Amino acid sequence: MTLSYRDLTSAQRRSLDGLPFDGNHLVSGPPGSGKSLLAAQRAVLLALTGTPVVLLTRSNLLRQSLTPMVRALGPDDDSIRVATAHSWLAEWYGSGAPKSRDGWYDWPAFYARAAETGPGPGLTLVIDEGQDLPPEFYRLCLMLGARTTVFADECQRLTETHSTLEEISRRLGVPAATWLDGNHRNSRQIASLAAYFHIGSEPPSLPEGDGPPPALHRLTSGNTIELLIGLTQRRPQHTIGVIVNSAQAQFDLLVRLERRAPRLKPQLYTSQATHGRYRTLDLARPGIVILHRASAKGLGFDTVVIPDTHTDAALDPTAATLRMTYYVLATRARKELHLGYEGDAEPPLLAEVDAASLVRD
Repeated sequence: MTLSYRDLTSAQRRSLDGLPFDGNHLVSGPPGSGKSLLAAQRAVLLALTGTPVVLLTRSNLLRQSLTPMVRALGPDDDSIRVATAHSWLAEWYGSGAPKSRDGWYDWPAFYARAAETGPGPGLTLVIDEGQDLPPEFYRLCLMLGARTTVFADECQRLTETHSTLEEISRRLGVPAATWLDGNHRNSRQIASLAAYFHIGSEPPSLPEGDGPPPALHRLTSGNTIELLIGLTQRRPQHTIGVIVNSAQAQFDLLVRLERRAPRLKPQLYTSQATHGRYRTLDLARPGIVILHRASAKGLGFDTVVIPDTHTDAALDPTAATLRMTYYVLATRARKELHLGYEGDAEPPLLAEVDAASLVRD
């Protein structure tokens, strides 16, 4: 069910109401604070002023998650478009948009095009998970004269081309970020585990909602499937996100699940697919969704399973990139979180977590 304005917390409403319609704005907050919901609400409010709005994400899967929310909240017309940043940029530039080696575009060429075209009249952008877009993107927004609102959390940077809050603020000419507090997604137990992985000065305050403690399982290829089947049987109404570290692991799990329990009809998303079964998902349907870590940002599931933490065993457990990854992955779970590893020893990053915060099989 999509939340309406009346269902927002008082802090969320104050944050939304405090944003002037004109100018550029940057809103930051921890996982579960409602950034994606407020991005959708912000797009709706701006559209109601009579100006078409583009709501942008980096991830196509997050675009799929936001689209039905916007359709449920917004006006019954085409005044709000939800798109990935890549597709919107390619459309704006036109045919032959030059790309760069980092997967983005030739920014000097885009700047030259912007200088030719001049500011886009009435261009209004709302950006979710804005930390995943490069600083050069925000310079282009300023050159185009776009009215831009960005929702971001620099503690959730998983991409190689990303922006800090300071970079976004400087490129858009925003004095400082508006802070959005609170965690309305995770249970206290899940948020407490995520705090182990948080980088920065202080982890966010813990939510009040209770739930079972996160669990760490020693797995084999066979009992990974049994774990997933058991979770679907015990929680038939749960959405279950299975987040793995490689495309090979995704399809291996899919094949074994479909052979062992075809009635479950698991879904799988890969960014390599251009259409069809592996590109367009029903994220509201209960059951299993198998996705790569790179596609998990911004999403939420009732239950999250991370079965292959052993793939990180050789990495430095103090590395900011690794800790940030687990911070993001853990906070995708609303009610239950299960982590798994293969082999005789726990991965070093998880071995440091006490038994009260992470129960072992």
